[in-house]
Amino acid sequence: MNIWQMPKVIAHTQHLLNSFQQALGYPLLDNADPVEQAAQLFHADKVVVSHGTQADPLLNYGNQTALNLWETDWDHLILMPSRLTAEPMERSERAVLLQRVTENGYIDDYSGVRISTTGKRFQIKQAIVWNIYNPQGQYCGQAATFSQWTFL
Repeated sequence: MNIWQMPKVIAHTQHLLNSFQQALGYPLLDNADPVEQAAQLFHADKVVVSHGTQADPLLNYGNQTALNLWETDWDHLILMPSRLTAEPMERSERAVLLQRVTENGYIDDYSGVRISTTGKRFQIKQAIVWNIYNPQGQYCGQAATFSQWTFL
């Protein structure tokens, strides 16, 4: 079974997409059935990544573009604390960013340096970061998407 076909991933994809639409007022993807949307999001040519609500939030989604960029696979990605996507010196800036998202629901102007699991550094630009909610309105974490990055 493909990652995007797993029921948990299909449900999470819907939370990501619905929360994006609600926060930003426009869709991240065209309307389709949930399985097709899960496939589209997983194979999108932009990064989509999210983390949960743990004290040290763990990544819980990364599409194929994210897996390629961070040079990892699904099983390793979903066990990784999201803070490890940034170098130690960038983590305080990242914490400020996430607080802005918590307070405002989303931001659409983030740029910063990230690091892959093999140590490759890259600059992301114009990232959108938003809060994720389930259908009951419960906060489930945060997600980000971006399509511009440059290796440093």
